[in-house]
Amino acid sequence: MAFNNPYIVAFFIQITYAGMSLMSKAAFASGMNTYIFLFYRQAAGTLVLVPLTLLLKGKEKRPLSLKHLCQIFVISLIGITLALDAYGVAINYTSATLGAAAFNCVPVTTFFFALILRMEKVKLNKAAGIAKVVGIMICMAGAAILAFYKGPYLSPILSHHQLFHHVQTQTHHPPTSQNTWMIGCFFLLVTSVSWGIWFVLQARFLKEYPHPMEFMCAQTVMSTAQTFFVAIAMERDPLEWKLGWNVRLYAVLYCGVLVIGVANNAQCWVIREKGPVFQAMTTPLNLMATIIGSLLLLSEGIYVGSIIGASLLVMSLYSVLWGKSKELVTAPNDQQPSPPLKQADEPTCRSEVNSTLV
Repeated sequence: MAFNNPYIVAFFIQITYAGMSLMSKAAFASGMNTYIFLFYRQAAGTLVLVPLTLLLKGKEKRPLSLKHLCQIFVISLIGITLALDAYGVAINYTSATLGAAAFNCVPVTTFFFALILRMEKVKLNKAAGIAKVVGIMICMAGAAILAFYKGPYLSPILSHHQLFHHVQTQTHHPPTSQNTWMIGCFFLLVTSVSWGIWFVLQARFLKEYPHPMEFMCAQTVMSTAQTFFVAIAMERDPLEWKLGWNVRLYAVLYCGVLVIGVANNAQCWVIREKGPVFQAMTTPLNLMATIIGSLLLLSEGIYVGSIIGASLLVMSLYSVLWGKSKELVTAPNDQQPSPPLKQADEPTCRSEVNSTLV
């Protein structure tokens, strides 16, 4: 079944995340407050995940101890509340394309923290190890080009599109302030570091508590409370909290249902099956989809530097994935590396996550 294939699931996740970048940028361009948007999307995700988790869990007891709850609170604070608040500010200051590029810094930060915690190993005397290191270096170069080199600006292919016509005039002009651009890049760096830590912390937590759906549901509920306090502190005008039948509501529903309800659960499963670095290294697919969507839906042009950086990021993807696949092929049969986070109750976890993808 396709949904049992980590490669196909990882591809689906990145396409969904690309839609998140596009919908978020459209909502912000329409004037929606970034902190309020994040609270609404987490609240929508909670409304989806809580009943779904209770339904799939049934009568089976999987209690969370006080220690687990404290760990989940910190994980959600770092990987959801901090990362997504910084992400929202960043793409508001830059573009949807550069926002998607932040995902491509995640392999570097994830790999770094995984090495520190001894979840990843690099053997530089073998081709597979060299390929992984080269891939990470190429990724760093591509991310640097995206942040510091713009080059000529290429106008959008389409100057008008009915889907987002009401935000058209605010999205197709290139940013004019270098300071604003660099502030946005700084927040993207914060996002990338937070996500890198998030991937690794999730992987470690799932070793002790191998129930991805309950884990993600608890993260979403806690992040809803966290983002509410941030939003109410940053914006107290009641008018800013109103939603209508427009792109703001569509963006909230998209992120709440597809991103939080489906993609995040699928991400937990992929991390559990293939490890945190594998999931992180699929992120260039997100950038490719966002570039195409920005041109077609937002009429947002692109810099030549973004094209060069994106190309390098795709090269890094294939380099690292080749290295990881080579390690699996060449490993002795009696030392075949097992999936990083499998536990005794794997069938239960697998069936839960697959159910969210149907």
